[in-house]
Amino acid sequence: MVGSKIKSIRESKSITVEQVAERSGLTVDQIERIEENKNLPSLAPLIKIARVLGVRLGTFLDDSDQLGPVICRKDEHSDGISFSSETANSHNNLNFFALAQSKTGRHMEPFLIDIDSASKDDYQLSTHEGEEFLFVLEGVIEVAYGKNKYVINSGESIYYDSIVEHNVHAANESKAKILAVVYTPF
Repeated sequence: MVGSKIKSIRESKSITVEQVAERSGLTVDQIERIEENKNLPSLAPLIKIARVLGVRLGTFLDDSDQLGPVICRKDEHSDGISFSSETANSHNNLNFFALAQSKTGRHMEPFLIDIDSASKDDYQLSTHEGEEFLFVLEGVIEVAYGKNKYVINSGESIYYDSIVEHNVHAANESKAKILAVVYTPF
């Protein structure tokens, strides 16, 4: 699990939970919940933790390292990882399926993401270094980006700088499936 990997990396570098909290801007409780696999927040906190630990975001998702190309067959998708786009105690509404977890040295993180319906408007915006490309495969999503909101339909895409506060959720209380490629500088 992601939390176990984070804890293992943190301990191998002799970094305390308190140090990770201080350097990442997260709370000790958030980090402990993540390490205990009780909650996986949006990508932004994981990116902050990766920076503090001096690793790529993908390190938390890697199963093995492969130098050549990585092929991800549709019938070989492993179980997804659920992230919440809201607070530490909220329900999970994003289910990520990593598409290149065994590729070593990668700079992009490609995912298929199933987005459950979001019936509330009190979502949390997140921000992190890097860029994101989203292509809607099924359904409709809404992207809150800074002070604007964009509706992206099936067959359409959006590419943005993720340093601007943003949130991605299904539109119209529906479900959606997207291809997302996240780039975070290391």
